[in-house]
Amino acid sequence: MYELIQVSNNSYYVNCPAKIGIYRNEDNSVYLIDSGNDKEAGRKVRQILDKNGWTLKAILNTHSNADHIGGNKYLQAQTGCKIFAPGIEADFTRHTVLEPAFLYGGFPPKDLRHKFLLAQESDAVDITSVDFPKEIEVIPLPGHFFDMVGYRMPDGVCFMADCVSSAATLEKYRVGYIYDVKAYLETLDYVEALEAPVFVPAHTEAVESMAELAALNRAVVLEIIDKILEICAEPVNFEIILQRIFADYGLTMNFEQYALLGNTVKSYLSYLKDIGKVNIIFENNLLLWVKV
Repeated sequence: MYELIQVSNNSYYVNCPAKIGIYRNEDNSVYLIDSGNDKEAGRKVRQILDKNGWTLKAILNTHSNADHIGGNKYLQAQTGCKIFAPGIEADFTRHTVLEPAFLYGGFPPKDLRHKFLLAQESDAVDITSVDFPKEIEVIPLPGHFFDMVGYRMPDGVCFMADCVSSAATLEKYRVGYIYDVKAYLETLDYVEALEAPVFVPAHTEAVESMAELAALNRAVVLEIIDKILEICAEPVNFEIILQRIFADYGLTMNFEQYALLGNTVKSYLSYLKDIGKVNIIFENNLLLWVKV
């Protein structure tokens, strides 16, 4: 864990639960792509940089999930580096209580205010800032989270954030977190045809093509859509839909999974309502979902 892997002359990643990308400039200054899940991850990355004589110039956050920005505060305090994040993600990075509050749908109880959902706040600016490195291309990857992006380095290597899950993860858990199902499917179509010498997704191995992973993730999303439509054959409330998803996929519910997967299932229901596949009715002061 936290092994430094070189993928091109100038691009590397730190092998950890959410891969941390590194791009080395010719002057031995570096850009980090994300910063890991906590202060300890930031400390380990700092040790890698110091060992190689590299100076941290900036952190480029792909999105604001806690496992991608958890090392921001430590690294910024230690080095004074700039932090860039896209759109709404910059707001969530500056005000990290927004993540558990959004997932829960209200003020989050203590059970959800932990480092896996609530990172320490850091001073991030939007990637539209004039200070953002012009040599780095921003790759829009919405769907998993609000304004998630990837980054193409000057040597062509693409860091792809959470736009795909690994085959092993999909096999084990099946239901991955998605904020916007329509945008996610469009992102899969986009990355399936994208070309680069190497792609580095955050939660699976580096690959030379995204096509196979994109197809696999799309198939699982479509499977879940069919599952929800099956559950909604008769009017049913949200809690029963969620219970069925957990039961049918052999998942175990706890408060964190209730928030994450509950949020995801609501996103699926929104997508299906928007395309006219389900509708809502109210009975006995209950909101019920039903297949059209």
